[in-house]
Amino acid sequence: MLTLYHMEYCPFCIKVRTVADALGIELNLIDAERGSAGREVVIELGGKSMVPFLVDTTANPEVRMYESDDIIAHLKKYYT
Repeated sequence: MLTLYHMEYCPFCIKVRTVADALGIELNLIDAERGSAGREVVIELGGKSMVPFLVDTTANPEVRMYESDDIIAHLKKYYT
C-alpha cells in the first residue's frame, strides 16, 4: 500500500499528488496538518515533522521517505 501523509495546500504535496494522478497511481491520503494525528504518525515513523511523507508497505523492506522529488522518482521507478 502506498500511503502519502500530506497537507492539502502544500505545494510539494500537490506536486506528488498531481504526478501520481497523472500516472494512475492510487495513494492512500492521510491528512498531516500541524497538530493532527497524521502529523504525529509522520514524526513517529520518520523522525521529522515534514510533508510530504510516503510509506510504501509493498516494498521489501518497507520504504519511508520525505522530499517530493524523491517520492516522485520512487513512484516512477516502481509503479509505472
